[in-house]
Amino acid sequence: MQNLNIGLLQFDQAWEDKSLNYQKIRTLIGNDVNLDLLLLPEMFNTGFSMNTIQGEPMENSTGINFLKTLSSELNCAIFTSLIISEEKKHFNRGVFIDPNQNIQLYDKRKTFGLAGEDKVFTAGNNETIIDFNGWKINLQICYDLRFPELTANHWLPDGSSKFDVILYVANWPEKRQEHWNTLLKARAIENQSYVVACNRVGNDFNKIKYSGGSCVINAVGNVISKESKKEELILTTIDKSKLNEIRDQLPFLKDR
Repeated sequence: MQNLNIGLLQFDQAWEDKSLNYQKIRTLIGNDVNLDLLLLPEMFNTGFSMNTIQGEPMENSTGINFLKTLSSELNCAIFTSLIISEEKKHFNRGVFIDPNQNIQLYDKRKTFGLAGEDKVFTAGNNETIIDFNGWKINLQICYDLRFPELTANHWLPDGSSKFDVILYVANWPEKRQEHWNTLLKARAIENQSYVVACNRVGNDFNKIKYSGGSCVINAVGNVISKESKKEELILTTIDKSKLNEIRDQLPFLKDR
């Protein structure tokens, strides 16, 4: 099983300005980067907006088309979320796009009532775990992080784990940064999995401040990526052999 080269693009999202966000993403990534998987913050092309006018249908979405093109150019998978509208409903929809243009979807299950997201967006009902390059990856979005029941790992009958990695994309505010740091470590420890999390920086239209904290955490809760509070692409590699070593030494998942 190959290692995964991961990029977390932590940037200051332009409010409801899709074209500017596409431009910023390309500028910050640059041309000389070797990635297997790229994460962009939640609602990557609008910021965390409740304005459903920004929603687009899957089949005619500039956001989806941009992600497909970027994935093809970088020859890597991408995970993020954006506003998708269909059948008079609106979703904070996670999209995982691989280099072959295959798309797998995850609708955010815990809509954020404190911001009124639950009044505007329809919550998802289903877990999404995908297989990518031999890794089983659990897709999550922002507020989902507070609910450990959404990611309960365990051994399967074939002796493998339900998943190896949890991905979180977020717009998580600075005033609850310590919650972000603590909960991410908790999800990694309790599930004996890698946690890969991408947050934004800067200030949004509602004057909410974000200070990043995008990170990769290993199965014993140690941050193995660079710490950053600024706009940048954070690069880290995760190693399945090291994950297996931790699980062999501390076989807690078998007791679930």
